[in-house]
Amino acid sequence: MSKKQIKAVIFDIGGVLELGYSSKRKIKGHVNLGVHNYIARNLGISIDQWFDSIDTIYAASITGEISESKVLDIISKNTKTLKQKLKKIIIQSYKKNFKQNKDLYKFAFKIKKQGYKIAILSDQWYFSKQVLIPNKLTKKFNVVVVSCDVGFRKPKPEIYKIILRKLKLPAKSCIFIDNQTWNLAPAKKIGIKTILYKNNKQLFRQLKKLGVKIK
Repeated sequence: MSKKQIKAVIFDIGGVLELGYSSKRKIKGHVNLGVHNYIARNLGISIDQWFDSIDTIYAASITGEISESKVLDIISKNTKTLKQKLKKIIIQSYKKNFKQNKDLYKFAFKIKKQGYKIAILSDQWYFSKQVLIPNKLTKKFNVVVVSCDVGFRKPKPEIYKIILRKLKLPAKSCIFIDNQTWNLAPAKKIGIKTILYKNNKQLFRQLKKLGVKIK
């Protein structure tokens, strides 16, 4: 395939455009062990109790099968926490546990100016979406497809077809970047070029090989 055929670059959010902090990072004297541990700690329950309280609700919310309001109703009841407080803790957990990959965002916006389309393809539930995919930032992308909005999540083939339709491009003209191999396999199967994200240096090198670089 000619390098000139690449017309769009599709980015995952978690682990690519938004990076999780190290598990050794401390927040107010506590070791940060991730989003869910942060939530459990601030609710005053064990991590097992937290997972029990979200059970199938978490998965259902990622594909938008139930509303944000219903999710809060159920988890609030299960954890015996006021909905307003619960949402605040969940939102805060994502703010504490992720940071923007600023260099990659800058790269994306620069290649957009060069004529490439840039897109986001991400699995999120309502609360992580509010933090990790803020409109003020993502409105700069040509297309944004989030699982809780479209009813499908990776690695379901449907979600890759949705983003291609929105981009109005054939699979062979697109590159998809994700940090999980199982999310790349279905994209590759339908003809999308894929890159397993490890770090920015490695990503820029592989994009350059495919003809995508800042002029």
